[in-house]
Amino acid sequence: MKTYLQLALVMLGGWGAATPALAQSDSDTKQFTVIGTVPALCAGGTIAGANATFDLGVLVDTSTGFLRTDLAAPAKTITGSFCSIRSTIRVEATPMTAQTFTAVPPSGFSRTVDYTATASGWTTTPARYATEEAIHTDATQSRATAFTGDITVALSQFSTGGGTALRLVSDPSYSGTVTVTLTAAD
Repeated sequence: MKTYLQLALVMLGGWGAATPALAQSDSDTKQFTVIGTVPALCAGGTIAGANATFDLGVLVDTSTGFLRTDLAAPAKTITGSFCSIRSTIRVEATPMTAQTFTAVPPSGFSRTVDYTATASGWTTTPARYATEEAIHTDATQSRATAFTGDITVALSQFSTGGGTALRLVSDPSYSGTVTVTLTAAD
């Protein structure tokens, strides 16, 4: 009997000696990755004052019929513009043309007023579009980084289409457009 008891104690002792080898760690860590994306975005913003019209008033000197040399309009500001990546700004414009008088003007007259439109503040060099020019190399400007800021749109350098020796035909509405476009670069 003594042999069986000794054998049982030896076996229990052996069993007890194995227990520490089977012990578990008291902590374990799992890590999760959090991902998302931000697409290339550009937003044109809002025209300050909600007035998108450059009103030049009477275009001609009423004593001569020639285009006024003092034409000016306050600049317009686009606020809240942004692009989340490098971008381009482009300005485009159409000449002011007589809207009611659509026929070919008589000799000595024009139905067109040219001007230069600029969009500044987005790039170091303003985007520039002159309606009387055939090529518009400065109309598009690029920036290498994401940006948010105001864009100032201005008009200047008014001239009679066809030359300064021409008078403008009478018309209750001369109209042109200026378009500013922000584009995310690829």
